[in-house]
Amino acid sequence: MTLARAQRGDLRAKRALVERYQRPVAALVSRLLRGQADPGLVEDIAQETFLRVFRALPTFDRHGPARLSTWILTIASHRAIDELRRRRVETRPFDPTAFEVPANDRADDSAERKMLARLLSDAIDSLSPEYRAAFVLREYHGLEYAEIARTLGIDLGTVKSRLNRARSRLREALAEVYHA
Repeated sequence: MTLARAQRGDLRAKRALVERYQRPVAALVSRLLRGQADPGLVEDIAQETFLRVFRALPTFDRHGPARLSTWILTIASHRAIDELRRRRVETRPFDPTAFEVPANDRADDSAERKMLARLLSDAIDSLSPEYRAAFVLREYHGLEYAEIARTLGIDLGTVKSRLNRARSRLREALAEVYHA
C-alpha cells in the first residue's frame, strides 16, 4: 500500500502521493484564491501543503474516519484561507450591469455560456473566504457536509449555514442577470 510506505518514509511512495493529489490540491487552492493570486503563489501553497502533509503523515490514522484525500484537502484549504486572511484582500462587488446578456440571440449560445460562467465565477470570487471555501469544497470537489466540517474544522451546522448563505448571495448576485 502506497500510504503505508509513504508513512515509513519511502520516497517513491511520497512521490506517488504527490502525483495522485497535486491536481486536486492545485485546483482547490486556485479556486479559493481565484483572482487574488498569480499561478506562482498557487504552486507555492500547493508545495507547502505537501511539505505539511509529509511532516504530519506518520501520525495520519489510515483506519480512522478521515479519508486521505479529505485530510490533504483540509491542509490545502487551511493554507489558502490563511493566505486570503493574510492579504486581507478586498473583494470587488458583483456588478451585473457590467455585462450585457443577449436577449434572443440563439446563434451565439457558446458566447453566452462563457459570459454566464464568467459572471458566476466573479460572483463566487466575491464571497468571503469562509463561504467560498465551503462552496468550493461542496460544489467543485463534491465533499459531503461532514467532510467539509472536518476539512474546515467547523461544526456541521456551520457548514450548512455557510453553504446556505453562499448560495443565497450567489442567487442575489445573479438574479439581475436572469431578469435582464
